[in-house]
Amino acid sequence: MPKHRRTTIHIVKDVQETLKTAENGLEDLVNGPRNRKLSGLRNLVVFGRAVTNVLQGLRSTEPEFDTWYEKYVKEMDSDPLLKYFYDLRSLILKKGILKLTKKAHVKKLFFPYDMSRFGPPPPFAKSFFIGDELGGTGWEVEFPDGSKMKYYVKLPSDIGSVTLHFPNAPTHHLGKEISDYSIGKLSLIYIEYLRKMVRDAKSKFRKDKP
Repeated sequence: MPKHRRTTIHIVKDVQETLKTAENGLEDLVNGPRNRKLSGLRNLVVFGRAVTNVLQGLRSTEPEFDTWYEKYVKEMDSDPLLKYFYDLRSLILKKGILKLTKKAHVKKLFFPYDMSRFGPPPPFAKSFFIGDELGGTGWEVEFPDGSKMKYYVKLPSDIGSVTLHFPNAPTHHLGKEISDYSIGKLSLIYIEYLRKMVRDAKSKFRKDKP
């Protein structure tokens, strides 16, 4: 049987669903549990790039697409932040690499008195850490059989903070200096750019016709 011809409405819907997946990655990165932060970041980066791939399907239904898209192509090719996320996607997909750095800032910690604020240590707790590769705080636990795991707790803001960062992070976006280089903030800026592009495409090309 012949395939159904894809319309502008179908393609815009696919673009929105792809963007939603990238947005879910941002949610996991910023507000999700520790074990979903890195997977959230990967989904954000990979599906964020996929938004533009799916969007280009409009080329088959909208004769004016390339003229409209030219502005975004130039921005994505020249903008430090957008190019950074594009290159990061290539590293993740082709080499499986996702390198992060962390910055831990301890304001004041009175040992051992403040340790009670983290709650009782779990059984077989071996050591306490602030700022691991996921930006977490807690105890490293070693069981009698030699296996190890981490038990995470909340780090009170008056004691300190831990933020994750990209190595050699971009410092500018669309001609403006970026003041917050944390992964969460840079990722939000990236997603906001994609949201704007998708809204623009929907406004220009979405038509109430089959």
